[in-house]
Amino acid sequence: MKKIVLVLFVGLMGLSLTAQEKAAKIEFKSETVDYGEITKGADGVRVFEFTNTGESPLIISKVSSSCGCTIPKKPEEPIMPGKTGEIQVKYDTNRVGPIRKAITVISNADTPTKVLKIKGEVKSAEGK
Repeated sequence: MKKIVLVLFVGLMGLSLTAQEKAAKIEFKSETVDYGEITKGADGVRVFEFTNTGESPLIISKVSSSCGCTIPKKPEEPIMPGKTGEIQVKYDTNRVGPIRKAITVISNADTPTKVLKIKGEVKSAEGK
């Protein structure tokens, strides 16, 4: 009886390891976007590019930002293995001052939560 339980346990462990190997994997080109110094009212749209390096379709279920001044947009369709996608981020450049924000990405990847960052500084048009 103990041998049967042991064989079943080892078999189930083998199946779970195989299932983990076929997971989606998200690999970002860069996890930080640096706006640098931009002027008030400038184009605040930037893009995080990523690739699904796993063996299953990647589904991004939620993308949220650390404040209402940053609006992220996630891809609606699954990203197939080997394909690339992008998460678009729009920062409100009418707010003068430093930019230090986090964007949280939740997906079915082997690392289900990723935190991306944007940084930079918005300068007033007068240079103040």
